[in-house]
Amino acid sequence: MFISPAYAQGFGGGDMGALGSFLPLILIFVVFYFLLIRPQQKKQKTHREMLSALHRGDRIVTAGGLVGTITKILSDTEITVEISEGVKVRVMRGMVSDVIARTEARTADDSKDDKKAKKSKE
Repeated sequence: MFISPAYAQGFGGGDMGALGSFLPLILIFVVFYFLLIRPQQKKQKTHREMLSALHRGDRIVTAGGLVGTITKILSDTEITVEISEGVKVRVMRGMVSDVIARTEARTADDSKDDKKAKKSKE
């Protein structure tokens, strides 16, 4: 009785369609992709490249904060790191967070020259 029939009617907001209703969600996803997902993927790629380029003699920092020199590459997943004179630990390769100082990559010719030098000294 006291309620006007105009209150019972819906708003005449126009017909946006299916695409119009999903447009804000699509825009939010695009913003998240360029601000969060893409930079994280780049960071992971550079970390994988750094891990694959590890060599004996490189000075590294582990995720736990240990600083040491790689003495031996045991496998694709493990390395041996000397953290102090005579103290060697096995570290998972993925736990290397940074390389402080790199050594030049050793080639097959360098290792042959080293073997010849050792034999000549004996």
